[in-house]
Amino acid sequence: MPEENKPTPQDQLCTTQHSIRIGDKELPYRVTCGTIVLREEAEKDGTAEGHKPRATLFFVAYTKEGVDDLSQRPITFSFNGGPGSSSVWLHLGLLGPKRVEMGDAGALTPPPYRLVDNPHTLLEVSDLVFIDPVGTGYSRMLEGEKVREYHGFKRDLESVGEFIRLYTSRYGRWLSPKYLIGESYGTTRAAGLSGYLQERHGLYLNGLMLVSSILEFSTARFNPGNDLPHILFLPSFSATAWYHRKLPPDLQRKPLKSLLKEVEAFAEGEYTLALMRGSKLAPSEYRRIAQKLARYTGLSEEYVRASNLRLEIFRFTKELLRSERKTVGRLDSRFTGTDRDAAGTNFEYDPSYAAIQGPYTATFNHYVRQELGFQSDLPYEVLSNLYQNWSYKEFENQYLNVAETLRKAICMNPYLRVYVGSGYFDLATPYFATDYTLSHLSLEPHLQKNIQVHYYPAGHMMYVHLPSLARQAADLRAFIRKTHTP
Repeated sequence: MPEENKPTPQDQLCTTQHSIRIGDKELPYRVTCGTIVLREEAEKDGTAEGHKPRATLFFVAYTKEGVDDLSQRPITFSFNGGPGSSSVWLHLGLLGPKRVEMGDAGALTPPPYRLVDNPHTLLEVSDLVFIDPVGTGYSRMLEGEKVREYHGFKRDLESVGEFIRLYTSRYGRWLSPKYLIGESYGTTRAAGLSGYLQERHGLYLNGLMLVSSILEFSTARFNPGNDLPHILFLPSFSATAWYHRKLPPDLQRKPLKSLLKEVEAFAEGEYTLALMRGSKLAPSEYRRIAQKLARYTGLSEEYVRASNLRLEIFRFTKELLRSERKTVGRLDSRFTGTDRDAAGTNFEYDPSYAAIQGPYTATFNHYVRQELGFQSDLPYEVLSNLYQNWSYKEFENQYLNVAETLRKAICMNPYLRVYVGSGYFDLATPYFATDYTLSHLSLEPHLQKNIQVHYYPAGHMMYVHLPSLARQAADLRAFIRKTHTP
């Protein structure tokens, strides 16, 4: 079809009214969901040609009914990570007025699944907008556009940032207190946006909420010559071994926090110094470090020595429970699975992702059609494999690092506050790696108080653990209330 005869893409939106009871109060709210068209200024022969449609982006927005002054009502933009993940996890796990009922490690519910009211919803204190980046959920590039163009660090920031600008303008939220919340790579995106939105659009935020953070990628890349991950993952390996009762009796009897304090001291002291020495490490010292590593991880000293004192995440998830012919999860090491055999190096699948994939996929596909009224025959891409070809060309020959972007954003906007939530059993973005990154931001002392860190006895999606859900939701509500002035 000739370009001039193609139909102009249009927004496709639907609106429904709902309510939820929180305590003894009824909270009425409106849901707007659907796709909006992202356009870019196009040029021809050096002159402006208008705004060219490039992609359609899907979102679900929850707004409290009966608000007279939007400048007094916070708004939070939410997304998950991957790269390639939709926003479904934070949406139906933690923040939205509905949540997935799926059980927890060792007590999962069977299919079919269901949604229940979420009395912990952040909607109590903030309107919520869940964003599916291009290539996730129902968000797609338009016909004729390069499908992978937005699948990279910089273009992802630009497209999500453009959506936030559009929504803020169209729905009159420029004077509202504004927040971003991201999970996993979503924290990378959130930190990147904290600088991009300020510098490109003059859109200043009240706060960032970072769930299971990764801001500095050298802390999680097990590449030869990079010893940081071996050090920073160690406390999470210990937490996992403690949970599965694989530690020596004296360590097993310790409360988790006391154990981790001891392991952290070893990791940033003796262990760091030993790895720094490399082949210059004396044989007696090598044996001593191997014995301690075995003691703190539940692995055999022989295995630790064979690994050259450097334990890798995927090997650990296969090795810890090998004698029981089980594997442990990467996203949440409390979960266990079984492979074809117990002899491999890595697990066949992540048992913690397998536990959440079915419940979240089924419930969202039902919810968006039957309750929110949005109809589409496209598959809702809960988690696509965009991460396999994601472009980091802006960081060629170096690790991606948005911690510096966050530091500068806080310096430019000293009212920007940051909540950080970490799970002790998260082997994807370990809490100690996050702590390391935050302690190396080089913020001035008076700005270091802008960041608050919380820990939960669960994994990457810590809210699947109901006690952690309640605690984290309370922490987030307190953060919102504290960081804007009504």
